Amino acid sequence: MLIDVPAASAASAAAFWSAALGVPARPVPGEEQFTSLPGALPSLTLAVQAVDDEARFHVDFETDDLDAETARLVGLGAVQIGQWLECRILRAPGGHLLCVIPQHSDDFADHATVWA
Repeated sequence: MLIDVPAASAASAAAFWSAALGVPARPVPGEEQFTSLPGALPSLTLAVQAVDDEARFHVDFETDDLDAETARLVGLGAVQIGQWLECRILRAPGGHLLCVIPQHSDDFADHATVWA
């Protein structure tokens, strides 16, 4: 999976996603347009969602504390742009949408990151 962003915002987008996902950002030698985020999505869940908007991809951050996770991501540079039910809709540096959603998966505890 690649997160395409305009060249001018690539560094801030890579820094945001690195911190948001808790993984290192590593430039790819000889391919300066890429910054690798190894281990970022070890258990990716892919689904199709029907929306009344343009086609797009977005990342959900499932959490047991919506306020704290939203504040953490906003502190890293995201901007909250809306809310749907309990879900918080944010825009990350680089322009991509992401959602902070309440805990609902059966294996949440097996994959959750505990932030210090």
